[in-house]
Amino acid sequence: MKKYIVVYKAVIVLLSAFLLSGCVKDNCKQLYTYSYYLPVYKTTAEVKANIKSNAPRQIENAGKIYIKGRYIFLNEIDKGIHIIDNSNPASPVNVSFIDIPGNVDLAVKGNTLYADLYTDLVTIDISDPINIVTKKYNEGVFPYRAYSNGFYGDTSKVIVDWIKRDTTVAMNCGYSGRFLATDVFVSPLALSSSSGGKSSGSPIGQGGSMARFAIVDDRMYTVSDANLNIFDISNANNPVYTNALSLNSRSVETIFPFKNKLFIGTQAGMFAFNTNRPDHPEFEGQFEHVRSCDPVIADDDYAYVTLRSGSSCQGFTNQLEILRLNNFTNPQLLKTYELTNPHGLSKDGNLLFICDGADGLKVYDANNVTNLQLIKHFTNLETYDVIAYNQIALVVAKDGIYQYDYSNTNDIHLVSKTNFAD
Repeated sequence: MKKYIVVYKAVIVLLSAFLLSGCVKDNCKQLYTYSYYLPVYKTTAEVKANIKSNAPRQIENAGKIYIKGRYIFLNEIDKGIHIIDNSNPASPVNVSFIDIPGNVDLAVKGNTLYADLYTDLVTIDISDPINIVTKKYNEGVFPYRAYSNGFYGDTSKVIVDWIKRDTTVAMNCGYSGRFLATDVFVSPLALSSSSGGKSSGSPIGQGGSMARFAIVDDRMYTVSDANLNIFDISNANNPVYTNALSLNSRSVETIFPFKNKLFIGTQAGMFAFNTNRPDHPEFEGQFEHVRSCDPVIADDDYAYVTLRSGSSCQGFTNQLEILRLNNFTNPQLLKTYELTNPHGLSKDGNLLFICDGADGLKVYDANNVTNLQLIKHFTNLETYDVIAYNQIALVVAKDGIYQYDYSNTNDIHLVSKTNFAD
């Protein structure tokens, strides 16, 4: 994986400038070299025509992950979705790629896949994953991408790629500003990503703990920076946008469904909602904590929240927080565990899996949440997200997808690795 993605906003990275020549006494000039990116556009018609089952391609910049049945659906950030046949976890096969520019999030129910295309929702029939069929576009249902550094995209077209260029400019000595242009951008759009708790017989797939799309029965819930959006998917191929709920909080990060509950992770805490009225989720409780990125998962009694530093969330805490849910109206902090740089997490039975960034994958016996026991620690990999399902832990790491067999807790072991492009 080329970079980690956790925020559903543009992250602007200005590459540093350096001095190439000295100053002349009476005409002081300095030469600065900058790297920037030129957007590559296609028309909307061209983009829609290419949303199909194309030949498989090498994974370069992986984001959110979703599993449904024997298939893994892996987001290639801003490019589309890889479809991987995981019938044999020891030998997964990359079977096709769906080109969806601007794609960051996804969810699956039955034979239907939902994905974002910048501001639009695309609905795709995946009955035959190597011959998919687009069913519907819901246009303008997601926020517009925000850019800075003077860049404004051509809204009549779709950005499908970025071309890196370098430029050298002469500036007056002592200049401390930035090179600005309205038709270039200092970095390609870097966007997020995704653990559900459904049984193997459910038509709903599983997303990771970094997910921003969640399905509960006949509704799909998505989170943007400050809103909870609701889609009626009772007719799977014809999603209807029914409502948007303000969360009264900026910088919403993730959403996790459990039974009739939604747990929403934000940079300032966790919100709990019930879905008894599917189109009007009701607020049940909130737990506030220090500002940090925070994926959250839950079971009947507890919520598990990871907080980490070194991200755009501006936090300085690296830990796991376990909350007693009580009746959901007043979650209480029960226990805190210090970690290195935790990202995604997943739980199956009494096993808790935590992606601890550069400190690898950690597997805990969580039978007693006030006294977690580390039973396995896989090092020498930089981990991002995990889905533990059907005795296989699927881990997205910096350099590939790792799959671990945990059918025997005394012998949790690697069964395969799918490498990403260098």
